[in-house]
Amino acid sequence: MIEETPQIIKADVEQQPSAEQQPSSEQPSAEQPSAEQPSAEQPSAEQPSSEQPTEQPSSGEEIKSHLFAIRTTGGQEKVVLNLLQNRVRTQKINIQSVMLIENLKGYIVLEAVDVNQAFMAIQGIRHIRGQLRGELEFKDIEGYLIKKSTVTELAVDKIVEIIGGPFKGMKATVTRIDHDKEEATVILLDAPYQLPVTVDANYLKLSTE
Repeated sequence: MIEETPQIIKADVEQQPSAEQQPSSEQPSAEQPSAEQPSAEQPSAEQPSSEQPTEQPSSGEEIKSHLFAIRTTGGQEKVVLNLLQNRVRTQKINIQSVMLIENLKGYIVLEAVDVNQAFMAIQGIRHIRGQLRGELEFKDIEGYLIKKSTVTELAVDKIVEIIGGPFKGMKATVTRIDHDKEEATVILLDAPYQLPVTVDANYLKLSTE
């Protein structure tokens, strides 16, 4: 009788180690710093005032003046000028100016608001022989105030008008011109006979007639 030996099959069972608890896969939340935006409030820019200064209207009105020619004793123009200036200051007469024009002998020019003021200024003044009738225009004395030679405009045989001096207002014919002295020799057309006279070229202007 054969005795069967039982076979013992030993199975090597690999024991799995106990699985330890795996760390949580949850990522820690990264704390983001709070992005606090700076305040957008800008400082208020002060706007300049648009108010314009109020312009005050001028209350003064332009006073129109008139020119008068006052005839004086020859050589006493400066004396009359000083006497007139003193009277105007002391009596407060409305006179704008008193002009002594060097080349206008025997006359002074008075600038006043009207003829009454001019008469008040000259009444009783020594060496005043009278006042020319009517008013002067500025163009009548412009040639004396503004030195402007007209000798270059003159020509022999041209007819000219005399605008200053003792022959003022007369017409004449030019016979000779002295450019260096700025003088012209003319023959008066209004005289009863031919009379050649030498006149400052600034007293002459070409006749338009």
